[in-house]
Amino acid sequence: MPSPLFDNWALDPAVTYLNHGSFGACPRPVLEAQARERDRLEAGPVRYLARELEARLDEVRAELSAFLAADPADLVFLPNATSAVNAVLGSLPLERGDALLTTDHAYNACGNVLRHAAERVGAELVVARVPFPLEDPGQVVEAVRAASRPRTRLALIDHVTSPTALVFPVRALVRELEDRGVPVLVDGAHAPGMVPLDLASLGASYYTGNCHKWLCAPKGAAFLHVRRDLQPSVRPAIISHARNSSRTDRPRFLQEFDWTGTFDPTAVLSVPAALRFVAALLPGGWPEAMARNRRLALQGRALLAATLDSPPPAPETMVGSMASLLLPGEGAPSGPDPLEDRLVTHHRIEVPVIPWPAPSVARAPGPARRRLLRFSAQLYLGEEDFARLAAALAQELARGSERG
Repeated sequence: MPSPLFDNWALDPAVTYLNHGSFGACPRPVLEAQARERDRLEAGPVRYLARELEARLDEVRAELSAFLAADPADLVFLPNATSAVNAVLGSLPLERGDALLTTDHAYNACGNVLRHAAERVGAELVVARVPFPLEDPGQVVEAVRAASRPRTRLALIDHVTSPTALVFPVRALVRELEDRGVPVLVDGAHAPGMVPLDLASLGASYYTGNCHKWLCAPKGAAFLHVRRDLQPSVRPAIISHARNSSRTDRPRFLQEFDWTGTFDPTAVLSVPAALRFVAALLPGGWPEAMARNRRLALQGRALLAATLDSPPPAPETMVGSMASLLLPGEGAPSGPDPLEDRLVTHHRIEVPVIPWPAPSVARAPGPARRRLLRFSAQLYLGEEDFARLAAALAQELARGSERG
C-alpha cells in the first residue's frame, strides 16, 4: 500500500519512485498553480512580464527568504543551482597561480564549472579527498582544511552531497574557511526542504539551492544568496538590459538577475504554492515533513544495509532525506549501470546506481571503481517501498552470484 499522501503527486503509480533526489517531483496542486500562472502570462504577455513581474518576484523573494532565514535583498532567482555556480565563478577575478577548492564528493556539473574557470586562466583546481566510508563529520573538515592553499580564492562546498548523499558539516566548514579569508560557495542544491536553513547566520559568501527538489516546486526554480558586501561584484552569466540601467530605486544586483532575457517565470512564481502545500500536508508543517523524511531514509538505510550486507558508510547525523550504500562488485566502465537498468525494467523501481569515486574529480585512472545505491525518502513514500527495493536487490544479487 503506497503512502496515503501519494495521490497528491502526478507520479506513475506503477513505478516505485526512490529517486526524488535527481529531479524532484512536483505535487499536482502546485502544477495546477503554475498552469494558472501560465494562463495569466499568455493572456497578457506585456502586462505580465513588463509591468507586473518585478513586484511578483519581490513577493516570492520575501516568502522564500522567510523560509530560508535570509534577507530578501540578498536573494536572486535562477533556473537551477548549476546556473548560480556559473554566475559566481564567472564573476570571480582569477589569476594564474590562484587555487579553487572543492571535494571529491562534488556534483559533476559544478566540478566542470570549477575546472573550466581554472583552466581559463591557469589556476589550480584542488580536490580535497574526503574519506568514504567515514566515521565522523570532523573528517570532512580536516580534509578540507588540509587541502586549503594560501592562494585559494574560492571553495565550493556541498551542503548535501549528490553522489554520496551526505549532509556535510557546512557550518563548521564555512567558519573554518571564511575565517581564513577563503570565500565559500555552498552548493545547497538538495538542502532547502531537506534540512533547516538559516542563511543569515551561516555566513557563507554565496549559497545556492534548488526549489524543484525537496521544496517540490516546478522545475526551473532556484536561488542564489550573496552576502551584501559581495553583491557589487557578482553578475549573472547572461548579461541583459540592466547592465546599463540608470535606475536608482532598485539595487543593480536584483535588476540584473531578475531579467536576463525573455523567460517563463511561472516556476519561480509557483514556489510559494509549493511552500504552503507541503507545509499543510502534516500537522507539524515543514519541520515534521523534514523529520518524517529523515526517519524514513534511516529506516530504509537499515533495511537495505542488512539486505546488502553493507554497513552504513556514515553516521546517522550525516543523513537527511537521502542515503547511500556501497554495492558489491565494480561499477560499469561506462554508461548506465546494468543493475539500475534491471531494477527499472524488471521491477519498476526507479533508483540510481552511481559509480564511486565520482568521475568528475578522478581524472587520472584510479583504483577499481565501486558503486553506490542512492535512495531518497519523500512524503509520497512509505516503508513498504523500501521493502520492495530490498526484495528486488536480493533477487538481482542472487541472480548475479549464480551467473558468477
